[in-house]
Amino acid sequence: MALKARKAEEKLPVSPANDSVAASEISLYRNVLKIKEEHDLEELGISFWDAQTTIQWSYNADHYFHAASTMKLAVLIGVFREIDRGTLALDSPVHVRNRFTSIVNQETFMLDLASDADPDVYGHLGKTLTVRELAYWMITKSSNLATNLLVDVVTIESIQQALDELEIDGVRVLRGVEDQAAFEAGLNNEVTANGLQKMLRVIADGKAFSPEASGEMLKTMLDQQYRSGIPAGLPKAARVAHKTGNISTVHHDAGIVFLDGREPYVLVILTQFRAETGRGSAVADVSRDIYNTLAGLTYE
Repeated sequence: MALKARKAEEKLPVSPANDSVAASEISLYRNVLKIKEEHDLEELGISFWDAQTTIQWSYNADHYFHAASTMKLAVLIGVFREIDRGTLALDSPVHVRNRFTSIVNQETFMLDLASDADPDVYGHLGKTLTVRELAYWMITKSSNLATNLLVDVVTIESIQQALDELEIDGVRVLRGVEDQAAFEAGLNNEVTANGLQKMLRVIADGKAFSPEASGEMLKTMLDQQYRSGIPAGLPKAARVAHKTGNISTVHHDAGIVFLDGREPYVLVILTQFRAETGRGSAVADVSRDIYNTLAGLTYE
């Protein structure tokens, strides 16, 4: 039994041989180091779990990164905890406003709506949107305004309780987004690759409070509109339920990958650059390498 290369479009195997896995892990590790060097990454964190083969692989997966917009997955978890408990409904109306309170000085701050990704939300200022609509735009277009509105609805405490109840560590949510006073005080949301992987696995397994809640979250994540990360390294037929996170020196993607004829796999890729730069293709390159490595796990 030995490693045998396959074309990217070929079907992934069901049961790889042990020596094939070992050889692939060595190759994958070397490739990851090469990608890190080529893209001049200060830090890279990867966590991978394959439901088909039960293979798990990680690199620097317990290192904490600035969460950027991946923290919105935790907010989503918090929202559906309240929905599952019956204290909130998807059709509950939420007043759309641009006034929030800093966790540092309790002073009011406003979001820069000109830089927000989603005019569908701030176009409703002074009106209402439902919890369902806010959750959808928070994930699919990474709306900061929708995020902060939902954080105020469910509270940071409830979001943390949701993570604790699901036994998800490696994810720290302290605040909403664009709280500049908190940022300057070093109070930021942080995630590890392993923490996000645990969160996604709970959703993929239908165990995020209930199968119905998990299904709703998965459905929303499948509509993600930013696809330059994990999806860019996969065949076009792949479906990815995921959430990106991008700020000046941080580019992340965390997703559940669905391919025909097999169980899904969970992949989290966190990158931190040494200097402010364009997003580049580091996340896509890692995604492609993981996929091709899986494709190479065969019996001979």
